[in-house]
Amino acid sequence: MQEQNYSSWYQNLKKPSWAPQESVFGQVWSFLYPIIFGVNIYILLLLSQGKIKFNVAMPFWINLALNFLYTPVQFGYRNQLLSSVVIIGVWATIVWCQIAIWPYSKVVALLYVPYLLWVSIATVLQVSIYLYNR
Repeated sequence: MQEQNYSSWYQNLKKPSWAPQESVFGQVWSFLYPIIFGVNIYILLLLSQGKIKFNVAMPFWINLALNFLYTPVQFGYRNQLLSSVVIIGVWATIVWCQIAIWPYSKVVALLYVPYLLWVSIATVLQVSIYLYNR
């Protein structure tokens, strides 16, 4: 399916009045993705050096997988309920990541704050879209 079809489909969904403009999503994610990938590389480095255990690294990988899963579910399958479940999982794993890494690196946990804030907004938006378009 072409990108133009994604855009027109998304524009036609009922959304709350406070929903950000579509252009904001790309700008925010272009800021967040380097942080997310940088943190994951750092986590992998800590794991490989034996400074953290697998159970500390696991939520970061689950989060990354769920993050990548969201777009195909939302725009490919256009499944608002499943998209809501996935983004709630993304949000929950961000919190899990912060809790898991806090004893080892408070800086890494704090680097995830902007990610948590944005995904909090996106989660409320996604659940609202689901409820408005049932």
